[in-house]
Amino acid sequence: MDRRESIKSLFIGSIAGGGLLLESCAPNSEAIIEKKIWDYKYGRTPKEAAFDEKLLQEKFFDESEMILIVVLANLILPPTKEGTIEQAGVPKFIEFMMKDIPEFQTKIRGGLMWLNTHSSQNFKRLFINISENEQKYILDKIAFPNPDLDVQLHEVQFFSLLRNLVMTGYFTSEVGVSEIGYQGNVPNIWDGVPEDVLKSVGVAYDQDWIDKCIDQDKRNEQAEWDDQGNLLT
Repeated sequence: MDRRESIKSLFIGSIAGGGLLLESCAPNSEAIIEKKIWDYKYGRTPKEAAFDEKLLQEKFFDESEMILIVVLANLILPPTKEGTIEQAGVPKFIEFMMKDIPEFQTKIRGGLMWLNTHSSQNFKRLFINISENEQKYILDKIAFPNPDLDVQLHEVQFFSLLRNLVMTGYFTSEVGVSEIGYQGNVPNIWDGVPEDVLKSVGVAYDQDWIDKCIDQDKRNEQAEWDDQGNLLT
């Protein structure tokens, strides 16, 4: 199992008890906000909806930070045939979460600053300008910390939080769900109470009702009744 499959498995397990599904951006017009940013229409009270719309109009990351977020997200979950981090709306999701949960702000922004500082000190360039191998070299220090190396706890916590945000944003998007292959609840075919159960209580179906009620070719049709309560179809 490669690293991507491991991350996917961990994520699927983590959402077994409840997931997070938000997808947003910071629009510039009320028209876009009124259209609703989320494809997934989840229940919101008027107060909650107003709060969301307020956050959508705010901006937390500057342009350079967003570019760095995109680079990091693609390093954590590289593009596949199903789609990319950008198509899944992960950067926009992370932007929204910074505003929705302000406690994340210091950890994430501080971590981004550390990455650029560490990259400049070791490779004389900002993180986005060094090679992918050099980027992974830095990230491995905080993704798989070695107690003997000079890595602070908050740097490890930063990457752990960012990785969780990337996974949540990706695997709750249409692109990510497609990669998992999750189909949701799918109706099965009910063909009545099992015969052995009916026999155990001494009853049986009337064949006329079987023909009317358990015709799988008509399973999507709505039943019709006459004025006396008799089933017609």
